[in-house]
Amino acid sequence: MHDQAGELAPAVSTLAAEVERKLPELIESTVARIRAEMPVYRDARFVTQAELRNSVRANLDHALRTLRGAGGPDLSQARATGRARALQGAPLPELLRAYRIGLTEVWHRFVELTARGSSQDLAGLVAATTAIWALIDDLAEALTTSYRDTTAEVLVAHQNRRSALVEALFAGGSATEGTLWDIARVLDLSLDGTFVVVAAETPRPGHEPLPQIEQRLRDRHHASAWRLSPDLQVGVVSLRDPSASKAIVELVREHPVGRVGMSPVFTGLAHTARALHLARVALSSLAPGTPSLVQFTESPLAGLVASSPEASVQLAHHVLQPILDLPGDDRNVLLLTLRAWFDCQGSTKLTSERMFCHPNTIRHRLRRVTDELGRSLTDPADIAELGAALRALNLFPEATHLPAPR
Repeated sequence: MHDQAGELAPAVSTLAAEVERKLPELIESTVARIRAEMPVYRDARFVTQAELRNSVRANLDHALRTLRGAGGPDLSQARATGRARALQGAPLPELLRAYRIGLTEVWHRFVELTARGSSQDLAGLVAATTAIWALIDDLAEALTTSYRDTTAEVLVAHQNRRSALVEALFAGGSATEGTLWDIARVLDLSLDGTFVVVAAETPRPGHEPLPQIEQRLRDRHHASAWRLSPDLQVGVVSLRDPSASKAIVELVREHPVGRVGMSPVFTGLAHTARALHLARVALSSLAPGTPSLVQFTESPLAGLVASSPEASVQLAHHVLQPILDLPGDDRNVLLLTLRAWFDCQGSTKLTSERMFCHPNTIRHRLRRVTDELGRSLTDPADIAELGAALRALNLFPEATHLPAPR
């Protein structure tokens, strides 16, 4: 086919030169047809009428010069158009349709010219038709490749910017000074909205523990922004109302693959960094290897303890050091008993039932706790300090085995 087209090139060149002499009329008829058949161009959604006319002029000029035989197919204009429209967000199918309309207009001119001559001009029309459709294929391929390459560049640039803004949001502090509005706009989140932060432990580096979570949330009309690091996938989720956090919990629990922590519900995007800390604390309260989700309690005391890990660990050692210094079994039994007693609101009977012990055994252990610590379980001040110290150990379990702070 290519050899035959090559033999007939003079006929095609002659037709192209003839059409080229009336290029202004061709441009106007092409623009009119594109506008008539394609609302996206008629309404100037992506390009102005002047830009459309300039684009049609440039592409028809390149096409006719190619058909006239002025060198090989000139695909530079098609590539430029593909890139420009990709940057403008115009849909690719519409671009290809506009190209087909333009070259079909050229073909109609060829038909008119060959119809005026003898029957021998039918061979010229066949050659011209073959050349035009081959050119359409070349131009469409060049435009599509350029469009897709540019779209990929835009997507990568947008994703890089989005990732940087998500990172800044979770970092907090000076990283977000003067940028919160920009972060909110790019991430499609409200500055003063209601949120929760989710932190999920990755099964292995590069693998999401909550796959497609952003899309699944979007399907339920919750905007969110996520970041994947080697050890965690973390996200801030916008809630339609505070009660929607229950739906988020249920969604995240659908396919648990590891430990997941969730912050309390909070208001204001500026508090995301602190909420991430609370979500991480909640995650760390689960035993390693536990595929479950826990939401950080909204207790003011829990928030106070979690907000200052170093001070909280120091408090735990200051209050509980005599018990922490005991051999492993003794230490664990006394700590578990004291925790159970707090959980049971100071009821010896309920504590014994929870620990499957006789009440007298619980009383003996509690007396030993008070003897070891030199504190009373009836003094409100001592009880408050013991409760805070136990909560610190629960939130930061590694502190049990650390040396006492100096």
